[in-house]
Amino acid sequence: MGIMDGRVAIITGGGKAKSIGYGIATAYAKEGANLTLTGRNLQKLLDAKEELERLYGVQVLALQVDVTPDEESEERVNEAVKKTAETFGRIDVLINNAQASASGIPLAMQTKDHFDLGIYSGLYATFYYMRACYPYLKESQGSVINFASGAGLFGNAGQCSYAAAKEGIRGLSRVAATEWGKDNINVNVVCPLAMTSQLEAFKESYPEAYEKNIRAVPMGRFGDPEKDIGRVCVLLGSSDFKYMSGETITLEGGMGQRP
Repeated sequence: MGIMDGRVAIITGGGKAKSIGYGIATAYAKEGANLTLTGRNLQKLLDAKEELERLYGVQVLALQVDVTPDEESEERVNEAVKKTAETFGRIDVLINNAQASASGIPLAMQTKDHFDLGIYSGLYATFYYMRACYPYLKESQGSVINFASGAGLFGNAGQCSYAAAKEGIRGLSRVAATEWGKDNINVNVVCPLAMTSQLEAFKESYPEAYEKNIRAVPMGRFGDPEKDIGRVCVLLGSSDFKYMSGETITLEGGMGQRP
């Protein structure tokens, strides 16, 4: 018996990879949750579905959903949410993790296409999913877990669209926490720093910057996508535990702080 047995979670960006999304999906599957995983890469989603169903006996719905600056993006999100409700009969947790960006490009060199990539894949996607999931979360008295970043908190160079999207997500989350509190919907934000394939590539390309970053973490390591980030998300989504809605949680090396 897991603490998420009978519950249903939507996780964006949950395809199989060494990533935060798949780490969260694994943590939820281990606790018995049925899942909808969405993302841009269908094969990674199908690989995640196969492995999670085989290892943990849960049911996984894999749906290709890409939020871009076009007229169909919102409808793609609405269809994914509708199909989740039709398949499982409920939605208990929404985790907005997916985000693309043109990182490493200075603000003065950013094009509108660069900026749109960050804003639509992050901020608009979070807005679309939250709005579509609201009736189901109200019924289940569920939880929303949105992902922001230290890039916005600290103004990381070369990440203007990414930081703008993440700060927008934090503001959106605070409003939702205020408006949806009466419906017993928890809304929280996680700002993670985890050892993913992207961070490994950063380590290889910028070893000095990597060492500077890791020296700033008291535990001397970055968070684990499943054991640190995923487990916190299980806690925030659990019906047995209601965190203070509207808080921002910063995770570095397994440490949770409320700034």
